[in-house]
Amino acid sequence: MTVRTPDDRGPDRPRGGRTSTPRPARRKDLPAGPGYKWVALSNTTLGVLIATMDASIVIISLPAIFRGIGLDPLAPGNIGYLLWMILGYLLVSAVLVVVLGRLGDMYGRVKIYNLGFLVFACASVALSLDPFRAAAGAMWLILWRVVQAFGGSMLTANSAAILTDAFPTRQRGMALGINQITALAGQFLGLLAGGLLAAVDWRAVFWVSVPVSITGTVWSYLSLRETSAGRPGRVDWLGNITFAAGAGTLLVGITYGIQPYGSHATGWGNPWVLAGLTGGVVLLLLFCYVESRVADPMFTLALFRIRAFAAGNLAALLTAIARGGLQFMLIIWLQGIWLPLHGYAFEDTPLWAGIFMLPLTLGFLIAGPLSGYLSDRFGARAFSTAGLIVVAVSFLGLLALPVDFDYGTFAALLLLNGLGQGMFSSPNTSSIMGSVPPEYRGVASGMRSTFQNSGTALSIGVFFSLMVSGLASSLPASLSGGLRAHGVPAGTAEHAASLPPVSTLFATFLGNNPIEHLLASGGALTHLSPAQHAALTGHTFFPRLVSGPFHHGLTIVFGVAAGMALVSALASALRGGRRPTEDTPPRDRPPTATGPSRTEQTERAKRTERTERTERTERTERTGRAGRTGPTGRTAQTEQPRRNTPS
Repeated sequence: MTVRTPDDRGPDRPRGGRTSTPRPARRKDLPAGPGYKWVALSNTTLGVLIATMDASIVIISLPAIFRGIGLDPLAPGNIGYLLWMILGYLLVSAVLVVVLGRLGDMYGRVKIYNLGFLVFACASVALSLDPFRAAAGAMWLILWRVVQAFGGSMLTANSAAILTDAFPTRQRGMALGINQITALAGQFLGLLAGGLLAAVDWRAVFWVSVPVSITGTVWSYLSLRETSAGRPGRVDWLGNITFAAGAGTLLVGITYGIQPYGSHATGWGNPWVLAGLTGGVVLLLLFCYVESRVADPMFTLALFRIRAFAAGNLAALLTAIARGGLQFMLIIWLQGIWLPLHGYAFEDTPLWAGIFMLPLTLGFLIAGPLSGYLSDRFGARAFSTAGLIVVAVSFLGLLALPVDFDYGTFAALLLLNGLGQGMFSSPNTSSIMGSVPPEYRGVASGMRSTFQNSGTALSIGVFFSLMVSGLASSLPASLSGGLRAHGVPAGTAEHAASLPPVSTLFATFLGNNPIEHLLASGGALTHLSPAQHAALTGHTFFPRLVSGPFHHGLTIVFGVAAGMALVSALASALRGGRRPTEDTPPRDRPPTATGPSRTEQTERAKRTERTERTERTERTERTGRAGRTGPTGRTAQTEQPRRNTPS
């Protein structure tokens, strides 16, 4: 007998017997159509493009920004502002991206993504309206860059998870490849855009983000839908605090380790830097301990038991470090040495450096989607491993080039490096995201982005330190001797040679002629002959002076980068073969650090209790039927087949 509840009247029988039209479904409640995956791809690609472009757009435009707010970028006290303008964005992205991916798993990936676009748009407007000058103006930009990075982290942490939900397995590599290569290409397109816009106005560097972010915000709120249910859980406050404090302290220590300390060229002997590095490592170890004990961890450590996930993230981290070193060293090489030697004015070198690095971006754009499409059919391991070997070969080729190279060979090596990174990035991202259960895709995307962003931040500390150490050993003597040979008084020459090597390095990085800057401030140029004045402030004196020490440091940098690429290739080769093409792995077997979480244990207990209750009810009903049919003469032999007969 079926018992009807008071509300069981069907869709057209409301309470009271009156008929009414059913409530129309809201747009967000409508199921995603067959074309939704392309909407998700285009929107998330726009999101990661603008987020990664803004991570690098200020690098090229820093000279114009500092001139616009009236701040001398080469003054020793202002080096910190310069570093934090670059590293503040990377630091926030590295620290918060896992947290925001976890929140996307819990409360909805599209919801967090949409909020990220809104935060990013508001920060872009604030950056373009900087009302202050000098140090106050720099602090305004740094603080709002941090807010902008918070919004950008929401975008990058959830974009890959949204695409993984929207696309079937057979197309997932292609979609993630387009998204990932767009993100990587955005880092280099930001260099070109920064050079172009800074030539117009320094505020234009931030204006460009305003219409794009506003359009993306409106579009994402209108078009994106939640295609997967949020996974219940609690916020892991202790894990969040220990991770943010540990990663933040470690990266801050690296940032100040680049700067001079006392009479030392770098700050790695600074007690505060050593305390920051040690404290950061200790806090991260404490974080790992906490995550292995809490019921709902923010950083699911047991995902590293999945070989494809662990190997893919290790390869991504090492490749990000090598790629970051390549990016910054190429800028210094082009802006500080090669372009001035070929007649380009120092003020124009930021723009032309971005243009001459376009083969690298072109390689990304060619190989990324293609390798993503092919990896869907043939697996990720072969493409990602071969791509990293190509990257290592290109580093060795750059290592063999002279400082004053032939651009055709240089462009071919950049194209080869871009092709290799494109071959690696798309299949690697697809392999990482496809190796985890659906309910963990948000946190997996955040973890992947954390390794990538942390690698870029670490590359600045690693490779700048290597380069500064190389310059410190020979640059002061070369600089002092060269200035005295051109008539500069010995005292002035010694003072110029005592400039911290990191300041000289940033001078080339910013496209400034530090010789003209130093001698003009002391009035030494007015006492020189016209020929000596022209020689010292021309295009060739400083580049030829630093070419020897710079090439020595470049050899170390590219040698280390090639070694990292080969180790990454080994890790990629050990990721395992193709995994089964399953869009929905079983939800009752999630990988957790200490077995099922409390929530999952409760759900299993409830399912077991319901099953046992159902079995008891069925046994009672069978016993009752046996009692009622007993007088009719039915025997156990006639009842048994009846029970085994499916209804």
